[in-house]
Amino acid sequence: MIILQALYFMLPAYFANMAPVFATKIFSNKLAWPLDFGKKYKSQEILGKNKTWRGLLAGVLIGILTIYLQKYLFQFGFFKNVSILDYTRINLILYGFLFGFGVILGDAIKSLFKRRINLKPGDKWFPWDQLDFLGALVLISFVYLPDLLIIFLIVIISPLLPIITNWLGFKLKIKKVAW
Repeated sequence: MIILQALYFMLPAYFANMAPVFATKIFSNKLAWPLDFGKKYKSQEILGKNKTWRGLLAGVLIGILTIYLQKYLFQFGFFKNVSILDYTRINLILYGFLFGFGVILGDAIKSLFKRRINLKPGDKWFPWDQLDFLGALVLISFVYLPDLLIIFLIVIISPLLPIITNWLGFKLKIKKVAW
C-alpha cells in the first residue's frame, strides 16, 4: 500500500511530465517558442528548441488538473486510503503548480547539462533522463514533506516510470524514440 501511496502522491508530476509530448501532438507548432528564446551560450543552445512554453504551460496545467482530480477522488474510500495528502485542506492550485512546474524545471535543468556536454535533444542520457521528477519533489517539499520512506520509494520507483511510458509512447507512435 505504501508504494501505491508514493506513486499516487507524485501522480500530478508524472502526468505533467508526459503533458509536453501530448501538447505537441495536439497543438502542433502553436506556442512552440523555446523557453530559452533561442539564445545561445558559447555558441551552444541553452536548453534547446524542444523545451517550449507550450510544454511548460501544458505541464503546469496538467499538474493542476490532476490534483483537482485527486481532490474529487478523495471522497471515495480507496483513493482516501492511498492519499497521503488531505486534498480538502491544501491549496490545489499551488500544489498542482509546484508538481507541474517542478517536473518541467527538472527536465529543463537536465537539458541545460545535456547541451553543455554536447548531447543533442532526444539523445539518451541514462540515468539522468529518468530524474525529471526530482524537480517536482524538491519544489513540493517547500509546502509538504512526505515521510522519509515515501521519499525513498519515490526516488527508487520513479526512474522506472519514464522508461515504461517512453517505450509505450514509442510503440503508440507518439514518440519518435523509445527513450
